[in-house]
Amino acid sequence: MTSSNDASASPALPYQARGSLKGRTILMSGGSRGIGLAIATRAARDGANIVIMAKTGEPHPKLEGTVFTAAEQLEAAGGQALPLVGDVRNDGDVAAAVAAAVERFGGIDVVINNASAIDLSRTDAIDMKRYDLMQDINVRGTFLLSKLALPALRRSNNAHILTLSPPLNLDPKWAGMHLAYTMAKYGMSLTTLGLAEELKNDGVSVNSLWPCTVIDTAAIRNMPGGAQIVQASRGPEIMADAAHAVLTGSNLTAGSGGSASNTGNFYTDEQVLRAAGVSDFRPYSLGAPEEKLVPDIFL
Repeated sequence: MTSSNDASASPALPYQARGSLKGRTILMSGGSRGIGLAIATRAARDGANIVIMAKTGEPHPKLEGTVFTAAEQLEAAGGQALPLVGDVRNDGDVAAAVAAAVERFGGIDVVINNASAIDLSRTDAIDMKRYDLMQDINVRGTFLLSKLALPALRRSNNAHILTLSPPLNLDPKWAGMHLAYTMAKYGMSLTTLGLAEELKNDGVSVNSLWPCTVIDTAAIRNMPGGAQIVQASRGPEIMADAAHAVLTGSNLTAGSGGSASNTGNFYTDEQVLRAAGVSDFRPYSLGAPEEKLVPDIFL
């Protein structure tokens, strides 16, 4: 499989788009690498305007890419990009990103809550700084970016908030395995649930998207045993195609626990892409047989 850093990789994949994001303005938290960059690159191929706010302004010793190299990739793919160095935990940074998106592109059509921190430690082992980090980035950051973008989203004629978070699965095993992380990710999903209801008469769709399998990202590779896990994972392009399908409304039905309309749903990547006509997911994997892929958590 080709690398997600290759802007020409996606056309060989099975998803055939039925809509376009051309001319729409997307504001994304994170996005300098991994799933966020793959989603942004897919949108850029349509000619979307993409504002990415991420902390990585200078090269990281262990992680590839900065917000500026990401912007270069997006423009090479055919989009317009506005790279902003900022922290989703900082109110001023988020407010400035919203203002910059409106000033540069005239408005905001899509907010993608992509920034997230992960630590799967059990309760007695979790460092409280890591706990606070996950709460601040995952929950507060998602709430804050969505909140501050609402005035601009309400002015859009096709507004959407998409959050990368799982279905609200209350099987106790997920809380028991990694309580701190579960609380943080479910906080993101509760934001989807609540905003979808709050904004149902405002013309703003609000949904979550989650992968059925582990996705090959730097965050996974840097975890203990991550190098082995990613060999049985899919590439981030599957989430990029699924996000594109959600944002363009490609024949979607209700997601897990969601409504019959395209808001308040908790979609999985496979569900969305099947609705868009994809039946063979093998091109998204890194080589492992489908039956050997590692299922993602919370499903």
